[in-house]
Amino acid sequence: MSRGDMSRGDMSDAPLTHVDDHGRARMVDVTGKAVTQRRALARCIVRTTDTAAKSLLADEDAVAFARAAGMLGANRAPELVPLCHPLPLDEVSIRVHVGQGSIEILAETAVVARTGVEIEALTACGITALNLVMVLLPHDPTARVDTLALWEKSGGRSGTWRRGEVPASEG
Repeated sequence: MSRGDMSRGDMSDAPLTHVDDHGRARMVDVTGKAVTQRRALARCIVRTTDTAAKSLLADEDAVAFARAAGMLGANRAPELVPLCHPLPLDEVSIRVHVGQGSIEILAETAVVARTGVEIEALTACGITALNLVMVLLPHDPTARVDTLALWEKSGGRSGTWRRGEVPASEG
């Protein structure tokens, strides 16, 4: 993805797009938008004990199943998130990095379409994290998901946007 940046003010001052003039929820009409390549990168951290993180390292199947669940979640985002456009995803990739007391999850989605894939990337990341927490809970009942957020997006009218921080695995 390119590393361009759009200032926070450019997007945060805009009115909500999923609310009509009467305050009712609505699906955004994207028929007038250009079809472009769109990408999104989401990130979250699962916090756990060092012992639980080490046990996850020893269980390759748990990570593989969590990644598969995250990919399924990305494709099911329109069923889980009302007003999310169904998209034929061209790519879903999920990276899981197990560290000391934490697990970093990076989910990237891509499509050539009229609307972005941010919700799909966030859903992939969150579902992967939830599956890992499920595996960790018997070892660590305090395991939790932290900082689920969009880190980068590109394509479409608003161009490229990147969060100010760099994910640990890129820095």
